[in-house]
Amino acid sequence: MPELLAVCRVHVLLPDAGTVGVTAIDKRPVDGRVKVRPLGLYADVQADRANHGGADQAIYAYAQEDADFWSAELGRAVTPGLFGENLRLSGLDVNRAVIGEQWRVGSALLEVTQPRVPCQTFGRRLGEQRWVRRFTQANRTGAYLRVIENGEIGTGDNVDVVQVPVHGVTIADWFAGRYGVARGEVDDGALAGDEKGAPAPDMLEKLARRLLDAHAIGEIRLSADMLRRSEQAAARAAVD
Repeated sequence: MPELLAVCRVHVLLPDAGTVGVTAIDKRPVDGRVKVRPLGLYADVQADRANHGGADQAIYAYAQEDADFWSAELGRAVTPGLFGENLRLSGLDVNRAVIGEQWRVGSALLEVTQPRVPCQTFGRRLGEQRWVRRFTQANRTGAYLRVIENGEIGTGDNVDVVQVPVHGVTIADWFAGRYGVARGEVDDGALAGDEKGAPAPDMLEKLARRLLDAHAIGEIRLSADMLRRSEQAAARAAVD
């Protein structure tokens, strides 16, 4: 059974060389039960609200299995919260979550909305050479979540996948199509790439059509960012 290993909130705002001047990426585990509301965890904040936070990016989840991968790559521990995540999970492949998939965690109901896109603040946080590029190429992004039902969560809670949309587009699929990186394990021949896992040239357009169709019939509710990018991809395909 997938499990919640840690719940992380901002520890302190840190100085940052970006345009905002500070960052709230320093998340650390907290004890006890934490309230979950439409804009995220109680007492958590985002410094750059133009690019982070909001209802569609209320909570950021990352898998322990992906953290273990990076620990081996970097030669150091990737402790809960180091990547700025709110939830550290185990036993669930977050990157293979379908967009619109819903999870019951504690008494809260959460919905997968979109992948995390690494930024330069994240690069400065890690202090690793070419970090943004490395994180992108690995396609182990984790997922942003929307809050469907308020509740409380805490370390040790089960993570129950209670609904999976039939369109089948995963976080890793979309990120691969958007940024031209490998998807990892291919589970759909219609979208398969070459022998090295590179995405097919028209992969993004196919994914966009799937998402837009699902959004149109009410199967899912795309985030504003995902809706815009899907419409742009479909429009380009129509012109071509």
